[in-house]
Amino acid sequence: MNNRLLITLIAAVLLGGVAVGYTVLSGAPPEEAAHSVAAGSGPRLMVLTNGTLSTVSRTDPAGPREVTEQRCDRVYSAAGTISCLRPVGALKAGELAVLDRGLKELKTVPLTGFPNRTRVSASGRMVAWTLFVDGHSYAANGFSTSTGILDTKTGALVQSLEEFTVEGMPQRPVDVNYWGVTFTADDNRFYATMSTGGHRYLLEGDFAARTVRPLTDSDNVECPSLSPDGTRIAYKAAVDGDPQKGWRVSVLDLATRAVTPLAETRSVDDQPAWIDDRTVAYSLQRDDGSNDVWSVPADGSGAPAVLVPEASSPAPVDQR
Repeated sequence: MNNRLLITLIAAVLLGGVAVGYTVLSGAPPEEAAHSVAAGSGPRLMVLTNGTLSTVSRTDPAGPREVTEQRCDRVYSAAGTISCLRPVGALKAGELAVLDRGLKELKTVPLTGFPNRTRVSASGRMVAWTLFVDGHSYAANGFSTSTGILDTKTGALVQSLEEFTVEGMPQRPVDVNYWGVTFTADDNRFYATMSTGGHRYLLEGDFAARTVRPLTDSDNVECPSLSPDGTRIAYKAAVDGDPQKGWRVSVLDLATRAVTPLAETRSVDDQPAWIDDRTVAYSLQRDDGSNDVWSVPADGSGAPAVLVPEASSPAPVDQR
């Protein structure tokens, strides 16, 4: 057993005990909390609490939370579809689990690698994920990723975006990596990150045509997230164009191509998530290794603030 897998298994055991304790403290009995991620009144946010799928009130995100029994390394939700990247276990590899809002398992896809990113299209139809196959940081040399997309309506499954044709290039680069998918409203087009030749590019993809097209005016940016109104993309921009210097959360206006650095000046190694058209959220790790979800205005004003303490992987939950 390699050292990374051993560390993952030990962490899973320890975090499992913490998650049980958090459920009791939150006042939500496990059997009640597991019924639906929409439990509780009013709009809610989905997060991970020590690796366990949970929800909190959007009006009181630091308040009590409903903690389910679903364990995920990454999670995202839209229109009642939940994408849960399950961690590597003692006797099996990780997997993608597609759940409905009642946490019923609709489909699983076996995966090889360490979960890193996931997104669901606004309609709930399309699900994307990214795994680290080798390495564990986008700032490191020699890392390798695997990014796939599932059409939950037709069952069409693309195990790796490396199967797609790169427009404008006579042949597929041998060093290409993809990660951080975000979908447009039509469920066909998407944005993602492509890395080749030592550069990161924002790209636009066409699922039906199986093509991707790098947007050359967006160099050394990654992990895009399309705003709910479809007009802007939040992403991580390398400080001074150098990933080794860290990442600044920024917003690109798709019409004007203007880029607005947001008020968060700390390095953020996360795929931003839009809470609404005015607010961007992301996870930041504390010195002790735990995470908090922070938020910041999307127009560059204001200041960052803790949105959900002791949590990660934020996503709005549709109340339908």
